[in-house]
Amino acid sequence: MSELFSWEITLPLALASLAMGYLLGSIPFGLLLTKAAGMGDIRSIGSGNIGATNVLRTGNKKLALATLLLDAFKATAAALMAAALWGPEAGLLGGFAAFIGHLFPVWLGFKGGKGVATYIGTLLGVAPGMVLVFAFLWLTVAKLSRYSSLSALVATLLIPVVLWLVGEPKAALVMAIMTVITYLKHKANIERLINGTESKIGQKG
Repeated sequence: MSELFSWEITLPLALASLAMGYLLGSIPFGLLLTKAAGMGDIRSIGSGNIGATNVLRTGNKKLALATLLLDAFKATAAALMAAALWGPEAGLLGGFAAFIGHLFPVWLGFKGGKGVATYIGTLLGVAPGMVLVFAFLWLTVAKLSRYSSLSALVATLLIPVVLWLVGEPKAALVMAIMTVITYLKHKANIERLINGTESKIGQKG
């Protein structure tokens, strides 16, 4: 337990890691890609979200996939760059800040995506093996329930627990904070799941 609160990174390096991560994470790839493709402002389509799920509503699967990958890898890049420069604790902070930057980009009035892709990207940067655990959890719940949102919510809930069990308390703490924020960003999805009105995977209309 003591290791959880004994961070060795200095304040200046922590702030540098957070700043770099936030700037990388705040790049709105969904918005940039759809505009470049001549589709206008993605925020005027569907849910108004800048993430891959809303980009998919344009009907362009390749663009949605590109958005998904870029939203994930910007967090991976932030974590790996910070870790290479200033150590593993800096990597955790860099990935976390990229996640925050994606959700609350200053360039878009702090209105960004819901963060699941960037959550996965952070995992890839700080605990690569956990991406396989996330994928297993997501696929299992998706197969049983056919709810994409529920699958993501279950996976993000359990990842911090697994990290703690395998002896990564600092990573568990950071990912747990990200999980709480993910749940807050999915409030509408949770309400629809409770009411039975959430769309299932493959469901139209």
